[in-house]
Amino acid sequence: MSIRHAVRTVVLATLLGGLPVGATTMLRTDLPQMAQTSDAVVQGVVRRVQSRWSGDNRRIVTDVEIQVTEALKGQPGGTVVVTQPGGRVGDIGQVVGGLASFSEGEEVVVFLEKRGAAAFQLSGMAQGKYQVKRTGPGAMAVPASTGDAVLIDPKTRQETTSSAKPVTLEELKASVRAAVQAQQAAPAKKGAK
Repeated sequence: MSIRHAVRTVVLATLLGGLPVGATTMLRTDLPQMAQTSDAVVQGVVRRVQSRWSGDNRRIVTDVEIQVTEALKGQPGGTVVVTQPGGRVGDIGQVVGGLASFSEGEEVVVFLEKRGAAAFQLSGMAQGKYQVKRTGPGAMAVPASTGDAVLIDPKTRQETTSSAKPVTLEELKASVRAAVQAQQAAPAKKGAK
């Protein structure tokens, strides 16, 4: 677990102490923020979805292998593996709310946080996945459902809804690139003062 992820978890636990037990809660994040805080953003095709027992045999995790067709941020390589808690091994299943689901052959854009040397997790849980749907000459990027997870506005600390809307694939890519460029320009501006 990265320090950034651990700090975010502690902050969430502190802020959300009064919410019902058992509900998955997460801070709502917008596209520019997600692009800037992610270690990598890639477009690709899901090649494999496989659940397995974790190394300590206490929980089930699911590995999603994505063949990268375009890296919008970072240099993750030709294939990335996204690992999420939950899944099914034999007759035993574990479900974790607020996570994105994946299927083989699905085209996606995913926002990723490094998780070890070669693995990633989604930034913002389900908020970090857009499914690419090709219709006619264009393609749409449709945000994944957060399901029954409770989203919390990071400023007001009140329950809210997702601000993510379907956009064209080109609009999504342009938004990611603009956010990354703004992030790269910010340190240069600070140094110039």
